[in-house]
Amino acid sequence: MPQTLSHELPHDLPTALFIDGEWRDGGEGTLEVHNPANGQLLATIADASVADATSALDAAATAQKGWARTPARERAELLRRAFELVIERTDDFARLMTLEMGKPYAEAKGEVVYGAEFLRWFSEEAPRIAGRYRPSPEGTQRQLVTKRPVGPCLFITPWNFPLAMATRKIAPALAAGCTVVLRPAVLTPLTSLLFAKVLADAGLPKGVVNVITSTSHETTDALIADPRLRKLSFTGSTGVGKQLLKQAADGVLRTSMELGGNAPLLVFADADLDEAVQGAYLAKMRNMGEACTAANRLIVHADVAEDFGRRLAEKFKTLKVGDGLDQDTTVGPLVSEDARDGVAELVDAALAQGATALVGGKKVDGEGWFYEPTVLTGVGHDAKILREEVFGPVAPITTFTTEQEALELANDCEVGLAGYVFTRDMDRVLRVAEQLEVGMVAVNQGLLSNAAAPFGGVKQSGLGREGSHEGIEEYLETILVALPDPYRES
Repeated sequence: MPQTLSHELPHDLPTALFIDGEWRDGGEGTLEVHNPANGQLLATIADASVADATSALDAAATAQKGWARTPARERAELLRRAFELVIERTDDFARLMTLEMGKPYAEAKGEVVYGAEFLRWFSEEAPRIAGRYRPSPEGTQRQLVTKRPVGPCLFITPWNFPLAMATRKIAPALAAGCTVVLRPAVLTPLTSLLFAKVLADAGLPKGVVNVITSTSHETTDALIADPRLRKLSFTGSTGVGKQLLKQAADGVLRTSMELGGNAPLLVFADADLDEAVQGAYLAKMRNMGEACTAANRLIVHADVAEDFGRRLAEKFKTLKVGDGLDQDTTVGPLVSEDARDGVAELVDAALAQGATALVGGKKVDGEGWFYEPTVLTGVGHDAKILREEVFGPVAPITTFTTEQEALELANDCEVGLAGYVFTRDMDRVLRVAEQLEVGMVAVNQGLLSNAAAPFGGVKQSGLGREGSHEGIEEYLETILVALPDPYRES
């Protein structure tokens, strides 16, 4: 029997709204959070009303001036304390994410490290916010350029990376001097509540970060319409992002949008196939495929496609599907029944159109929302499974014969977040990287996310960047102070 980790929730897990440094009941009553591995109830938590959301923005707006004036070093030290507390509580955060989202415990521990790193990275960026001073080209004035916090921010985060998506937004905002209202996904709100507890334990002043859990879009609608809000950051689907951009237009809000991805993974005939298979596995199966950077279109040269598909299928056959807290599990459940059914529909349609499942291709019987790790070959270029983002453990393989055809297939998509390239030819690497219509390219590897790297896409994959030094700029206004020429004649 595999060893199973504790299914107990952290003893100090909050279940209320976090507003102005206090834990409060929700005006709309409560909402339930369930374990996708078995459907069982995990917790009942507060459900915010529009009045609660407004109170959260009241607190953020009140705290904004004081937080903006807090010395950068103090903001940095608070973020560093938060980083240390998150790392100290790795087990609590990892188990909680596995319970509410489903990912295997080992992957959840990896997310704790990844998510915490944004706190450390931006603690180091906070004291490095810089301006400049120079004479105008005509010599008639001096230009003093400085940075100022944007102001109160609203963050809407997704369910697939409950900790990292919160820290990736909150850390740069706090480093820049902005206050925050966070609305986490209704499927996975518990991690955000525990993170708010950690921020409070780290000494965060009241009102600087507020967390509202809500089943109603009216709460965020009200905040977006409020003139005190100055920044909106969203990670999620392209469709919802477009709607939020329309709403944000009325207040001319600063926006960051990290939207859908449908990443191509190109394997050329000269690729190291062992490296390509391992890279494809990592790029596809991280988080059970429920990642916006997941390799969803495996575009493989016809000369090696059969061998590549066979090797990848053999890799997938070794995977163990089960509860993420069973220590031999490598593939957990999908987040919900609807998510699993959506994956099943795409696979069934591909099979009906002539694709072949080398492994998998079916739902897993029994409780929970499990789907078999699946490798499909013979997928036509026009198949629906290549047109829509596959948020699940499914690797559809299609083929090409020339470099130009590979690029055309990869770019024949309305979104452009990440792409993966496997080849030994470095000239080809440069050609392909320059022509792929994506915001991030990984070469001969299956992972690319890092706190020190700019994360974001092109086309309908969104606006702005998170991480790196670009990440803090999303929360800063650039202000010009035009000064007289100090050498002018009096």
